Amino acid sequence: MSYPPDPNNPYNQPQQPQQPPQPQPQPGYGYPQQAPPAAGYGYPQQQPPAAGYGYPQQQQAYGYQPMPGTLQANNGYINIAQLGTVKIASMGQRFVARLIDFLAVGAVIALVMALGLAGSLGIVKDTEDCSTYSYGTVSYNDCIQQQNDAAAGLVGTMLIMIVVLSLFNLLYEWLMVSFVGATLGKMAMGLRVVKENTGRTPGLGGGFIRFIIPVVGGFLCYIGAVLVYLSPFFDNSGKLQGWHDRAAGTLVIKK
Repeated sequence: MSYPPDPNNPYNQPQQPQQPPQPQPQPGYGYPQQAPPAAGYGYPQQQPPAAGYGYPQQQQAYGYQPMPGTLQANNGYINIAQLGTVKIASMGQRFVARLIDFLAVGAVIALVMALGLAGSLGIVKDTEDCSTYSYGTVSYNDCIQQQNDAAAGLVGTMLIMIVVLSLFNLLYEWLMVSFVGATLGKMAMGLRVVKENTGRTPGLGGGFIRFIIPVVGGFLCYIGAVLVYLSPFFDNSGKLQGWHDRAAGTLVIKK
């Protein structure tokens, strides 16, 4: 049985199935448009390193500044207020600086003692030998008195030298650290003593505390002073603070 031809398809050609209409993508979605990444994530933006890690050059490149007093991880650097990131002085550098100070102060002490000793020997030499005088005479009594005066003058000269040298040592260490932040030895090694919380020189109070603690320790046959100077080895914080530094709130840094 035949059917009349379809007016829309007179040649009876096979028709393709019609595809349903595809939904059009909304503006701002799909490829090639993509949602922008969240702020602070993805390339090229990077997060700053964790606080206390990395070298100072890397932290400055990221624009990160740690809080004052923050110790860097195992690299000997610390952040100090008004100074930024600085390097902590090593024990070897501090030992050489102390040795230079010892030689400088020792030279002054030797000069003063030589002058005082020469003057004392001159006083003793000028005294007369009382054995040439007869006992019971006025001349013999005057000779004994002269010898006693010479001995007293020798003792007095030695005491004056001790006071002068102690005062010199006090003023040298105390005042230079207080106002300059360094002695001659520390200057030669490029070291500086600063307050940990401000980055400034210790001042009279901090400098005196830092000086007097080893002196008090020296009364115990100088064993206490040696322990004070070795106490940075016992510091577990990594700041190499000795007991005198902790009491004064100071740090020794490399300029």
